[in-house]
Amino acid sequence: MMKVPTPSPSLVTPVGIAVSDSEKAEALAGNLEVQVQPVTDHSIPAVIEKVDVSLTTPDEVHEGIRGLKVSKAPGPNGIPNRALKYLPKRAVSLFARTFNTVLRTHNFPQTLKHARGISILKPGKDPALSASYRPISLLDMIGKSLEKILLARILHVVNERGLMRDEQFGFRPTHSTSLQLAHLVERITRNFDEKRIIGTVFLDVAKAFDTV
Repeated sequence: MMKVPTPSPSLVTPVGIAVSDSEKAEALAGNLEVQVQPVTDHSIPAVIEKVDVSLTTPDEVHEGIRGLKVSKAPGPNGIPNRALKYLPKRAVSLFARTFNTVLRTHNFPQTLKHARGISILKPGKDPALSASYRPISLLDMIGKSLEKILLARILHVVNERGLMRDEQFGFRPTHSTSLQLAHLVERITRNFDEKRIIGTVFLDVAKAFDTV
């Protein structure tokens, strides 16, 4: 049997109470518009450097689609990952040609940037306030496959040029949190043995991704 979704509560807004689904969506969208503002730094050029990268192949695209999790919810086009896994070779080849056009022109299609937004209540927050919800963006899975191909090429250039410090552990393969903690404990222990003073700074950055 299908699970019946729990109705979301009404939201308190500056202009009244949002009861209908459309009113709640507008309230949540308005709250996000206030929080998420683009950062404009004129000292940073729009294009730092264009790097020629290797083109993709149908086999690489097929492997990327095979790696998609079937439990993930679909994006705006509504196509589930399970359906993508059964695409014929001709469709995969067409995707490879499209991805190669992106790599040649350095232009990511706008249609693949669209997302289906879902708001999730933060733990311990008042469900009647729009600020108590965090958004989740369900992206197009075809676009995510292209992003993985782009990421592999970006990391190749970054590692080849030594642009990333060894201390960078976030979002890197074979760099787990446990390994970073072990590295930190080892450094603290060594400083204790050498009778050195140890100083530690912990930063808890709120809404860090809202301006990315």
